[in-house]
Amino acid sequence: MNNFQTANKYIPDYLVTPGEVLEDYLGYAGITQATLANRTGLSKKTINEIVKAKSAITAETALKFERTLGRPAHFWSNLERQYQEDKVRLADIIKLEKDLEWLDMFPVNAMAKYGWIEKCKDKVSQLDALLRFFAIASPKQWGIIWLHDLEAVFRKTEKSEKDAAILSTWLRKGEIEAQHQRCDKFDKQKFQNSLTEIRSFTTIEDPKIFVPKLESTCAAAGVAVVFIPALPKLCVYGATRRLSDKYIMQLSLYGKSNDQLWFTFFHEACHIIKHSCGELYIEGPCLENERESEANAFARDMLIPPEKLRHLLLLNYKPILSQIEEFAEGIGIAPGIVVGRLQHDKVLPMNWGNDLKTRYEWVK
Repeated sequence: MNNFQTANKYIPDYLVTPGEVLEDYLGYAGITQATLANRTGLSKKTINEIVKAKSAITAETALKFERTLGRPAHFWSNLERQYQEDKVRLADIIKLEKDLEWLDMFPVNAMAKYGWIEKCKDKVSQLDALLRFFAIASPKQWGIIWLHDLEAVFRKTEKSEKDAAILSTWLRKGEIEAQHQRCDKFDKQKFQNSLTEIRSFTTIEDPKIFVPKLESTCAAAGVAVVFIPALPKLCVYGATRRLSDKYIMQLSLYGKSNDQLWFTFFHEACHIIKHSCGELYIEGPCLENERESEANAFARDMLIPPEKLRHLLLLNYKPILSQIEEFAEGIGIAPGIVVGRLQHDKVLPMNWGNDLKTRYEWVK
């Protein structure tokens, strides 16, 4: 996965005007402002206003200075450009200092730990790094872009603006990673047809093997699958939304077991296939509605066909490990997924059979 880092940018805490440089140059060359005015054809007032930073050095003036002072026009133009930029940056710092409380809503330390942003010594630089991460000009734009999209997600919960900040951070990282993935144009039928093949990937324990296969298979149907670590206090398993001509399916590994990972994948796949209108879908605790229930049923039945499960339970009301392994092999999925399903249905206690599950950990 690619790490997103802010660019280091020197921000001065003082300004050197082009007029100061010009005045020093005139003094060194022994030329008065009046003499320069005569040589350039500019008025004495214009030269004086440039020296006092009341007037800018235009491209035309820079060319006149090149001919009369011997320094190239780009030297004078660059002085003016850098001065104007530095002036705006210093004004922007003052504005950012008024928005430092906004920074406190975001998991900056976790973002820096994962390499998503640079850890800065001062808060103004840290705020600037966070804005660059979101690719926005100010905190106001975050509210316009992100809070609007997350209102529907949090409508039936007691989530706060800080919760939205953490969720938007995780979602934004998914966007960044998805932009780096090459995908074909989204093809719903092709994606739906690929789910049977993808289901067979559940039997592969090593993520170094199944993740590239999963990513490439989905990318061929226009779905970018991205794995982004869950941030502290973010209880989210996955998310799905449209990005231009492709879909993003974002997975967090929250829960860390293969049964939860693959259930989340097929849950999000249902949103793409059956609810594909570009809406943002989030899967997590306390985020239930009719479409989420439909996606749960889709994932449940896609992984373990209902008639197969009924047959297993008819023969073995509480199957033992060997019977679960045999059943899983017979229907072509990982045994840990069967354990997870039986635990969810309260056929098995939550502490029984977990050795059949595969656990995942994020590594640097």
